[in-house]
Amino acid sequence: MTGNAGSGEETVGPPRGLRRWRGWLIDYPIPFFALAGLLAGLFLSYVSLRPEVARYVWFGTLVIGGLPLVVATARRLVRREFASDVIATLAIVAAIALDQPFAGAIIVLMQSGGEAIEHYAHHRATASLDRLVRRAPRWAHRYLDGAVARVPVDDVRPGDRLVVRNGDVLPVDGSIASPTATLDEAAVTGEPLPRTRREGDPVLSGTVNVGPAFDLVATRASRQSQYARIVDLVRNAQTQKPAIQRLADRYATWFTPTTIVIAILAAYFDRSALTALAVLVVATPCPLILATPIAVLRAVDRASEAGIIVKSGAAVEEIGRAEVVLFDKTGTLTSGRPEVEAVVPLAELPVEEVLRLAASVEQFSSHPLAEAVARRAKGLPRPEAENHHEFPGAGVSGTVGGHRVVVGSRGLCRTVAQRSLDPEWETVRQQRAGPGRLISFVLVDGVAVGALLFEDPIRPEVPGLADKLRGLGIDTVGLLTGDNRENAEDVARRAGIPFVDADLLPEEKVERVGEFRRKFGSTVMVGDGLNDAAALASASVGIAMGAQGAGITAEAADAVLLVDDVSRVADGIALGRRMLRVARQGILFGLGASLVLMGIASFGYIAPADGAVIQEVLDVAVIFNALRVR
Repeated sequence: MTGNAGSGEETVGPPRGLRRWRGWLIDYPIPFFALAGLLAGLFLSYVSLRPEVARYVWFGTLVIGGLPLVVATARRLVRREFASDVIATLAIVAAIALDQPFAGAIIVLMQSGGEAIEHYAHHRATASLDRLVRRAPRWAHRYLDGAVARVPVDDVRPGDRLVVRNGDVLPVDGSIASPTATLDEAAVTGEPLPRTRREGDPVLSGTVNVGPAFDLVATRASRQSQYARIVDLVRNAQTQKPAIQRLADRYATWFTPTTIVIAILAAYFDRSALTALAVLVVATPCPLILATPIAVLRAVDRASEAGIIVKSGAAVEEIGRAEVVLFDKTGTLTSGRPEVEAVVPLAELPVEEVLRLAASVEQFSSHPLAEAVARRAKGLPRPEAENHHEFPGAGVSGTVGGHRVVVGSRGLCRTVAQRSLDPEWETVRQQRAGPGRLISFVLVDGVAVGALLFEDPIRPEVPGLADKLRGLGIDTVGLLTGDNRENAEDVARRAGIPFVDADLLPEEKVERVGEFRRKFGSTVMVGDGLNDAAALASASVGIAMGAQGAGITAEAADAVLLVDDVSRVADGIALGRRMLRVARQGILFGLGASLVLMGIASFGYIAPADGAVIQEVLDVAVIFNALRVR
């Protein structure tokens, strides 16, 4: 039934299952065509008893389905990509030349089916990832003739005056043109807590405005700004990153030449080209062409269920080979969101009262630190403050129960306190404020009654993560961050991570990752910020924390964690190791059986058609083995 929009009627299309099958048929026509041709030939040969017609059907299937595969393999060889499907391609060509359509049609089904499974796995992963790549700023709000106009970011020129609203990503590098601005710079610099910038201060594209709207004067065009430079750095890293050698292709490098030599010797001594074809047919590496992609697909599906989106099967394999795991700090090992670590009383008031007063005046602010106070004070009564006033980037004030309450930085509170706050500052800093902590004072009628200590807390799953990785055989675990060394070493100590490198620029992170790759081999890098993107792209496998959307970071990564749980990195490595173990078992069994069959076929005891049937039995065995990956 069909109807117009708004009429209340629906357009009823094909059932979802039918649409899915139709989509597969369109995307992967050769394996479906080969299967249909094989089944039609079997029906004609054994049910209708018309074997000659069956031969024509099989031969058509072999030629129509096989030639595109032959051409594709030839193109890869021209590009010097030595893959596992060379033997299958030679068997297809020989089957056409020697008029052995049944055996050739089976090889066509096997080779095209393996490629279809691999492409399907890649498509599923990349489709799930598309929604994450949305962070890059595309628009800016520019003052034009006294009004604000929304313009493409590429149209912004140095000297243009822009307005940056709360929550906006800075579209270009520039300088602050308002008295103050409160920015979350974690994505670019790795600093975990918001920073207040003053008029005239330079700021970088890619940072986020977490305070009131402010004016920005562009100092660089979009393509010369920090965000664009990091994107270029990512592209360069991806270009220079060597392609991951697939597990199947590693085995093909020695198995393929061995097979070709045996086939040539068999044809020479038996004086029969059919003997050579039989050797190629039984040697067709089904475990490499078909079973390994199935194992990879099962691993990709299992990873997706665990909240890990992997872009390709090759990345799953490389994760399983990991020798080194490196982490960023802010937003990766830490939550990336400030929290109130402690409330320190400085007068007669109890902790709960200090917190209640602070929350009463902070509840009207959208500043990240105000939100942290509100979370800590959840459940406490918070009367509505009167005469509320916000000092952008410095603090807030208001009247609660007839008393003036001020919550803010040392500089703000010093201007309203009845006396110097230096003794309280030293007491809190020395006794309670460790690395990475930020202090806000709470004043009531000009008297300091307490202090709030903020930190970017370490994730709860982090303390046992390094031990979990070492249990998987990864002895080298490190921390690379743009944050300062004192903060980094504090987090590394609590996480049990022995190696720390801090104060790193994005290009320096790339250099460090390259050093680890050259020294140790397969290196995994885990991060979430814009400043991690190039390092993720240059690692053997880059893993992005993408629960909140990771933009260029997700685009640069080989895998993305859709759940806010960094311990899933260890789960992904364990899954990759299991996939490699199961796939190797199938490969060794399959290739061992093929070597035995090649020896038998080289003496003329196996016909090409019989060899194809035997190879299909091996297919089933290694496929069932591959399914164990889940």
